[in-house]
Amino acid sequence: MSNLAVILIPWLPALAALLIAVIALKEKLQKLAAPICAAAIGASFVIAMIVWSNLGGPETVDFYNWIAFGDFRLGMSYFLDPLTMVMLGVVCGVGCLIAIYATGYMKGDPGYWRFFTYVALFIFSMTTLVMADNLVLLFLGWEGVGACSYLLIGYYYDKPFAVSAAKKAFIVNRVGDFGFLLGIFLCYQRYDTVQLSVMLEAARHNVEMLAAGAYNPTAADLWIPFLLMVGAFGKSAQIPLYVWLPDAMAGPTPVSALVHAATMVTAGVYLIARCIPLFELSPAALPTVAVVGGCTALFAATIALCCNDLKGVFAYSTVSQLGYMFVGVGALSTDGAVFHLFTHAFFKALLFLTAGSVMHALAGQLDIRTMGGLRHKMPVTCWLMFIGCLSLAGFPFITAGFWSKDLILGDALAYGLDHNQLYLFVTLLGVITAFLTAFYTFRLWFTVFMGEEKFEMGDEHHHEEHEEEAHAEGDEAHGHDDHHAHEPHEMPWLPMNAPLVVLAIGAIIFGVLGYKLHWFENIIGYSTANPVTVPVLDVAHHGDGHGAHGDKAHHTYIMGMDPHDFMIVLSSILAIAGIALAAFFFWLNRPLTDRLAKTFAPVVRVLENKYYVDELYDMVFVQPLKRAGGLFYVVDAMIINGLVSFVAWVPAMIGRGVRPAQSGRLQGYGLGIAMGVAIFALLIFMAVNR
Repeated sequence: MSNLAVILIPWLPALAALLIAVIALKEKLQKLAAPICAAAIGASFVIAMIVWSNLGGPETVDFYNWIAFGDFRLGMSYFLDPLTMVMLGVVCGVGCLIAIYATGYMKGDPGYWRFFTYVALFIFSMTTLVMADNLVLLFLGWEGVGACSYLLIGYYYDKPFAVSAAKKAFIVNRVGDFGFLLGIFLCYQRYDTVQLSVMLEAARHNVEMLAAGAYNPTAADLWIPFLLMVGAFGKSAQIPLYVWLPDAMAGPTPVSALVHAATMVTAGVYLIARCIPLFELSPAALPTVAVVGGCTALFAATIALCCNDLKGVFAYSTVSQLGYMFVGVGALSTDGAVFHLFTHAFFKALLFLTAGSVMHALAGQLDIRTMGGLRHKMPVTCWLMFIGCLSLAGFPFITAGFWSKDLILGDALAYGLDHNQLYLFVTLLGVITAFLTAFYTFRLWFTVFMGEEKFEMGDEHHHEEHEEEAHAEGDEAHGHDDHHAHEPHEMPWLPMNAPLVVLAIGAIIFGVLGYKLHWFENIIGYSTANPVTVPVLDVAHHGDGHGAHGDKAHHTYIMGMDPHDFMIVLSSILAIAGIALAAFFFWLNRPLTDRLAKTFAPVVRVLENKYYVDELYDMVFVQPLKRAGGLFYVVDAMIINGLVSFVAWVPAMIGRGVRPAQSGRLQGYGLGIAMGVAIFALLIFMAVNR
């Protein structure tokens, strides 16, 4: 394996961003921004897959010596193991498909080249994050994706809501990042290094000693996972730091698919999975992760029930699905968590991009109450979104979302039966969420695509202006034609629908393949994410690929079934019931739904206002901080600035007083000299006669 190939994986997108910024100086070359961006990300994906095929075991690739002072040495090095490679597959593979889709979606936008510069920089930051060999480099990538997220959310900087959403995301993430930074300091204090491979090997040894009763965790062992957890909760939008993610939908839809569904928000899950030995040293850490994940999953799902924003429903479903992933790592099912991270990237990117097609066709309209029966206008989008909805809802046996979600819930149930009953409560939260997910997902789909045809166009007139300009130049912006300029219409196959077909295929086939072939057990089993206390794959004893999930004898049975088989049956029933109930209320009998909504109006109002959490945060944090800021401004202006101004005022007044003496007249200077000599003589006289 060539070190150069490994180094190129993150740096190709960075070079693409630089190249796009250079060619943007020539207006005629700006249209090359999208092909350059997509080609660079695609090349990184191909190189990553080649590197993976030649990867014999965990390996560190040094790029250059980065930091050196005293005895401290830190290199810009990349750590490769199966967990790294599967993350690169998600980031670069799905990222490339989204970039191709965006080629058509963003066409005609005045910030076309700027958008793809940000996307390329984001991929560079994200690949740096997942390939980092040490916590400092990982933090650098972590902050890079945060900065790119800020730029992409606030891409439409002339819209106040987008600017506000970007600032909200930036500030909330800094809260989590502060905890993460303290965690890095404490890791260095505890292990005398921040190099992941060395630090995690030491932690793994300590966990083995702890299991044997020969080790007592230190205070640092207990605190490190909680500090890292704060960073993970911020980046992956968990309670109480989830509030930025729904608002982040203010950015262009491809951003929602790339940054806020498939890649960036999974960084927190990746961090905990990567550092799982550190979390096993603290008895309370993993149960906390699981409980927060379970509560977040249910909480976000209830909000999605009454959300009428097309992208908002999928935004809250993202928060909810991330909760499932945290349940997975909290229950030591790191293979289940990474499996769901993988499948979620496909079906959630598919859902966001099909939602973007609907939004694009309706000139920015997002209110699903204004839509209906669009299957005739947009048949391809309709059925592609249907596949994504099936996978999100966990439709049994044929969807990827079903198998990955079942693996998490089955492992949580088994862990609850065998080790800690708290996980039975977490499993219950996950089961209820599974039913709600199926219901709200198909509430959206039936509302938008089934029933009587209706639609209202949005107010994004600027897109139409761009289209008209493009038509005038003989350029078919967004693949539209004049006949369809003012009514919903299907998107073109290239470059928009074709990438969605690939995502739809992934949202189907990777589920059963990943589950039945134990892909993720093997991936996690040979990475640092393999738990010590309940190994996903005990290489010494289950080297045939049948790890913890294949060895049913280790589990306590429930109702005569293995927990995983039980969960397959239960999840299937709940998913079908949720879809059927949604069909009844939002397709077959909408008048009854309206009557029920009026009957339960107070509940609906609370859910539509998202439990008033934003208002609560505004009252508890935002307004007090604003008032404190105003007070500090007054102190700064009246006292600090006043003192500085006074210090400057004194010499200014002295200068003003003596200024008349500098008139340029010789007689005046002569008089001044004579008076000086007289005063000097008088002083000498007084001194002599004293």
